[in-house]
Amino acid sequence: MNDIEKLEAELRESPGNRQKQYELALCYLQHGRNSQALQLLDGMLQEFNRDARTFYARAVAYLSMNDYRKAGCDFLRTIALDRDFLDAYRHLGFIQLTLGKEEAARKTLKAALEKNPLDAGLYCILGDVYLDTGELEKAREAFEKALELDPCSAEPHCKLAMYHVSRGDMKGLKKEYEILKDLDADMASQIESLFFQVS
Repeated sequence: MNDIEKLEAELRESPGNRQKQYELALCYLQHGRNSQALQLLDGMLQEFNRDARTFYARAVAYLSMNDYRKAGCDFLRTIALDRDFLDAYRHLGFIQLTLGKEEAARKTLKAALEKNPLDAGLYCILGDVYLDTGELEKAREAFEKALELDPCSAEPHCKLAMYHVSRGDMKGLKKEYEILKDLDADMASQIESLFFQVS
């Protein structure tokens, strides 16, 4: 019996158990069964619509299904219910940027950084906002701050690689490429095929 089957069986025995419903919804999400997660989370929110983590889980389901507007609304609800839910800010900032709402994204991410100025992921997305708005120096500063906070993570190096591409700085790109060969071989391979492969 796998995890999903086990949780489904437990829920049949106690159908009103909100914790089991939530655990099953998360399990569905982990296995890419987004529609089933969404159905379960919708039912939970009809019964009780003041739970930040349920709105957050539903937002993740919508995000997985590329429904950015609904995901954004649920991330906003999550934040309204729990002002310290940093993952909701991060995802909301990403969605706002994706939808071309750079100023809203900047505001969301800066509000989150006021709550936790040590979150490298927030700086990475903020740097993306600055890249989109052509504020290249601010983008570099944000990415370097992310790298300072999380030096062993591939993400800040990926972001710095894209920054160097935006500047046409092949020397800087080559440096990040060499580092990414150890941290994220797939990304390094993409960079190599796009910029360094000799035909």
